[in-house]
Amino acid sequence: MPVQAKIGPSILNADLSNLAAESQKLLDNGADYLHLDVMDGTFVPNLTFGHPMVKSLRNKIKTAFFETHMMVQNPEQWIEPMADAGVNLYTFHVEPVQDVVRVSRRVQESGMKVGLAIKPGTEVQDLEKYLSIADVVLVMTVEPGFGGQSFMADMMPKVKWLRENYPNLDIEVDGGVGPKTIHCCAEAGANMIVSGTAVVGASDQSQVIKELRDVVHSYLK
Repeated sequence: MPVQAKIGPSILNADLSNLAAESQKLLDNGADYLHLDVMDGTFVPNLTFGHPMVKSLRNKIKTAFFETHMMVQNPEQWIEPMADAGVNLYTFHVEPVQDVVRVSRRVQESGMKVGLAIKPGTEVQDLEKYLSIADVVLVMTVEPGFGGQSFMADMMPKVKWLRENYPNLDIEVDGGVGPKTIHCCAEAGANMIVSGTAVVGASDQSQVIKELRDVVHSYLK
C-alpha cells in the first residue's frame, strides 16, 4: 500500500489547561493524528507530561490515533504505561538505547506500533539495521526538547535517503515545519508531518492542515 499524507499537530503548543477541547478541535479541523511530546528532563532539558495525562486525554478522545514522541532517557520504562493509556504509536529515540530491537519488540508486544526517532546529529544510516521492525522513522528537523527553533533544511538528505531506499516506509518530520517549509519536507519524501505552532496557533487550522496535506499529496503522486 503506498504511503499516505498524514498531518499530526503537536499538542505541546496547545493550551494544556484545556487539552481535550483543543485536541478535539484539531481533529475536527482535519488532523490525521495527535503528536504527544513526552520529555523527561534528562534526555532533553525540558519536562512535559506523562502517561497519566495521556490516559486522561484518551478517556475524552476515544478513537483518535495517538503518537507519543518519547524524548526520554529510558523509553523501555514507559512502554506498558503508555500502552495502558491508549497510545497507538510509540516513537522513541535510538540514541540512549542499547538494544533497540529488544525495546521495539516490547513495544510491539504491548500492542503499539514502533517509531524510531533520530536527533539532528545522528546519522540516518545508523537506523538501517532496525528498519525491518520500524513502522515509522522520525527525522528531527530541530534539536529535540527546545521550542521555537528554526527548521534545519540540512536534515532533508536523511529523509531523501530513507524514501529512496525504503519507498513504503512512513517517514515523519518534526520541528519548525509549517507552510513555509512543507515543500522542502515533501519533496524529500516525508509523508507524516508534525506541525506545532503553525497549525495550533493558526486562525484557520483547517486551512493550514489542508495546505500541508495537499503539498505532501502533490509529491507522493
